[in-house]
Amino acid sequence: MNKIWLIIKREYLTRVRNKTFLLSTFLLPIVMMLFIFGSAFFAMSSKEKLKKIAVINDPGMFKFNLKGDSLRLAFDFISGIDSSNFFDKGYDAVLNLNNDSVTRKFTIHSKKQLGIDAQDMIENKLDRAFENNQLQQKGIRKETLDSISKKSNGAFSIENRLTSEQGKSKEVNAQLNYGIGFGSGILIYITMFIFGAMVMRGVMEEKTNRIAEVMVSSVKPFQLMMGKILGIAAVGLTQFFLWIVLIMMLSTIVSAFIPHELVQQAGEMNKNMPVGGNNAMVMKFMDVKQTVSAVNWLQIISCFIFFFLGGYLFYASLFAAIGSVINEDTQEAQSLMLPITMPIIFAFIIMSSNLNTPDSKIMVWASMIPFTSPIVMMARIPSGVPWPQLLLSMVLLIGGFLFTTWLAAKIYRTGILMYGKKASWKEMFKWAFRKS
Repeated sequence: MNKIWLIIKREYLTRVRNKTFLLSTFLLPIVMMLFIFGSAFFAMSSKEKLKKIAVINDPGMFKFNLKGDSLRLAFDFISGIDSSNFFDKGYDAVLNLNNDSVTRKFTIHSKKQLGIDAQDMIENKLDRAFENNQLQQKGIRKETLDSISKKSNGAFSIENRLTSEQGKSKEVNAQLNYGIGFGSGILIYITMFIFGAMVMRGVMEEKTNRIAEVMVSSVKPFQLMMGKILGIAAVGLTQFFLWIVLIMMLSTIVSAFIPHELVQQAGEMNKNMPVGGNNAMVMKFMDVKQTVSAVNWLQIISCFIFFFLGGYLFYASLFAAIGSVINEDTQEAQSLMLPITMPIIFAFIIMSSNLNTPDSKIMVWASMIPFTSPIVMMARIPSGVPWPQLLLSMVLLIGGFLFTTWLAAKIYRTGILMYGKKASWKEMFKWAFRKS
């Protein structure tokens, strides 16, 4: 055990002191914060100016019902304007309401493209104006419609609560669970590639530089492999911890410098967004803050650490076995890596395509199989996973890690000292199950 600890210490200190590690650790959070807050800052500061739209050829149903808003749209029913002179008259666009009154397909001319949001807003305003006109023809006064629209100036919202068998109820947020599940799954997906490949490259370098020959004379190949895997795992956890601390610190600092006027402006823009479509989704995301405290963060963080380590250890042993049989041929490395990377990619595809149905059969089974469970199970946990399924997944992942470590150690023991010969999967299986 002392020899494994010495190898872990060597792997950890060598990589932590590396300039690449220091740069990636400290620069990535800074770049991430600059991207997030920079995008938000420019989105809020680039306040879209009020668009003045001239309305012509009104068939009579829109003049008293088509209303703009104080921030983005202003409709002006005026004569003497057409598609050739509206810009000279000070208007951004001219809306012709007499193109096709049967199918209600109108034309709007503008110098610049209006954009999807502006076009959707105009269509919603026209729909509302047409509905109001139809209601007025049925005898409802305009004052009554105005009072109703003021009282109903907001979308209905649904609070989803889960009821357990014991009758207890708790609030859930589908968008928040989706974000946590997808974020956790993709982090594990990326790190298994990055740190797994790091293990493979480390073994390849030691083999090609003949360092492994010296080390194997002092320690067993299994001890060498375990020390390398655990040492790089410690590097990954250190980097994750530093990323979390730095991101929290930077977000606090940057938030303090955001002007209060921009926050108020964002709130005003949100109030004036039309209800429905993508904007309804945006409004739901704005309410996520209210339900963050209801999330079982202790379970999510602890499970993330377990499945991160379990998935890494499961695949790192296989990557180490691959690295031990590769000499210097990169094409050989790619061909041998393919069978290992395919389950990781397959797990990500299952997660991303079935995240809205975390209790589907394919998600349940994929969260049990060790090859896919680190990614898929983390996508299910925020939405709630029965404890028997969670424990079974953990036990199978531990068992899978022990089996792959035993299997990879036997391949590693033979492959680390072989030079000049390309090993096939058939030969690697022979080494793995050969009695010695």
